[in-house]
Amino acid sequence: MPIKSFRPYTPSRRTITVSDYSDITKTTPEKRLTKGLRKTGGRNNTGMVMVRHIGGGHRRAYRQIDFKREKYGVPAKVVSVEYDPNRSARICLLNYADGDKRYILQPLGVQVGDTLMSGPKADIKVGNCLALKYIPEGTFIHAIELKVGKGAQLARSAGSQAQLMAKEAGYAHIKMPSGEIRLVPSDCCATIGQVGNVDHGNIVIGNAGRNRHLGNRPTVRGSAMNAVDHPMGGGRGHGKGGNIPRSPWNQPSRGLKTRSTKKAFGWMIVSDRRKNKVK
Repeated sequence: MPIKSFRPYTPSRRTITVSDYSDITKTTPEKRLTKGLRKTGGRNNTGMVMVRHIGGGHRRAYRQIDFKREKYGVPAKVVSVEYDPNRSARICLLNYADGDKRYILQPLGVQVGDTLMSGPKADIKVGNCLALKYIPEGTFIHAIELKVGKGAQLARSAGSQAQLMAKEAGYAHIKMPSGEIRLVPSDCCATIGQVGNVDHGNIVIGNAGRNRHLGNRPTVRGSAMNAVDHPMGGGRGHGKGGNIPRSPWNQPSRGLKTRSTKKAFGWMIVSDRRKNKVK
């Protein structure tokens, strides 16, 4: 996916970059695989703001993605590569041999006309989906399940890939994009290859209007607020006040551990993503 830049006829156009969308083969989604998507503005059912900096943006239709890939043994042909406004990755429309149509994340290298399959009899080929116990060690994978049959939860964004390091005692050792090594049940499914649209991270937003178009509202620094509004606010001039970086609710924003300490999940982390030490 080449990145397109512009002649700087305005200051923001000097830095802004966009995808040239040369990989897109169809501009309108499959109607029966879409549904309406209501905006929340970051608010819950009582109207309170639960997530800040969300609001506005262009109207979207949600594309229903098949993260389970449970149609085992049925070959599917890739009929289009499409843009999805709800995620960073591109999506593929699959036309199965039995007439069913479904969307999946586009793996890097998969193009229109390719044939994909899922299930234990599928070949070790980019875009095919099968259980971790059938995938050779060292293979790069994405769209990984955490619970059998629940659907893919890991490595789903543009350019993401994990690596299957080892298999033992019913679990697979997966090296995550962050560098963390964790255990995943061997019966969980994953897709071979890397998620496409790898240049997504190199795109520069460039101006505030484009961010609002994406549904992102402005973010104000805590140190620019008054003391009543933020733990880091107040003071004379531009002084930092020697405060430890904190959230508006006085929780440390650097170094605070947010991962669950439950034994049911903690033991599945073999190597921490920060310390890089084997537990």
